[in-house]
Amino acid sequence: MASGLNKRRKLLLAIGAGGLVPPLRALAQAAGKVWRVGFLASSARPADLDAHAFGGLVRGLRVLGYVEGRNLALEWRFADGQRERLAGLAEELVRLKVDVIVTSASSASRAAQRATSGIPVVFAAVDDPVGLGLVTSLARPGRNITGRANITHDLGPKRLELLLAVAPQKSRIAVLVDANSAAQVHVAESLQAAGRLRRVAVVRADVATPQDIDAAFAALARDKVGALIVPFTPLFNQQRNQIASLAAQHRWPTIAGERGFVHAGCLMSYGARLADDFFQLAVYVDKIAKGARPSDLPVEQPTRFEWVINRKTAQTLGLTLPAALMLQADEVID
Repeated sequence: MASGLNKRRKLLLAIGAGGLVPPLRALAQAAGKVWRVGFLASSARPADLDAHAFGGLVRGLRVLGYVEGRNLALEWRFADGQRERLAGLAEELVRLKVDVIVTSASSASRAAQRATSGIPVVFAAVDDPVGLGLVTSLARPGRNITGRANITHDLGPKRLELLLAVAPQKSRIAVLVDANSAAQVHVAESLQAAGRLRRVAVVRADVATPQDIDAAFAALARDKVGALIVPFTPLFNQQRNQIASLAAQHRWPTIAGERGFVHAGCLMSYGARLADDFFQLAVYVDKIAKGARPSDLPVEQPTRFEWVINRKTAQTLGLTLPAALMLQADEVID
């Protein structure tokens, strides 16, 4: 109950900060209006949508008074890892005349941007929206698109620091790079720069498809790396069970960008809570429903990050984690 109240307060504060003060239930009072919200992602549809990060959007909308079957209709579209399908799915949402399109990550956001210049688009998990040309600036997006940006490349050095804190003897550390994402180049560069400062070699492995992952691990093993960093991307998130299994086979301590990897068996994760990002996107949808223009809604960046450790994986790897270090973690799972 307390968690729900806290989330409700955050959403109320966010709405107030935007200068939009109509009653929270204004939507429900609009005679017969049903808001159609499209959702577009390059990944597969989660088996349990409510338990997935994407379910944060539904929970946030529900807190704000948007109820499916009453005043809300959700149109979910997933490309099942086939990015070439995104353009067609985005155009389908446009033909349905949805009121807002919510997108996950860069490829889906760009597909939505190309499909419409009129329907508002709200994104999450985008590494560099300015560099990608989605928005003019974070403060003034300037177009029909806004949302919550990721800062993956800025978190690389912190992930390296945490990995070396639990495995200080490792001198060669691998980083998986999604070759489909231009922003991932900056992730690798920031990690390699941080590695030079710590006299650690950071070895880059580019991956474009799920089929590339096995080959990348084999190449990294030949290169005698001893640990692994996995930034968050839709491709890696979709293949997190495969990545966790391969990391276990090679006995590599691994830190990833999202907590789902830890539940899959990786040693650690450090990053923003993706579910919180989608929960907060409900605020954007609500403001747009009340008349705000996306071009006037600043792009937000996460301010809270979590460090999650898998104790069982640490034991399997033969790592003894100092109690003081464990106490610093936001969550330790078994």
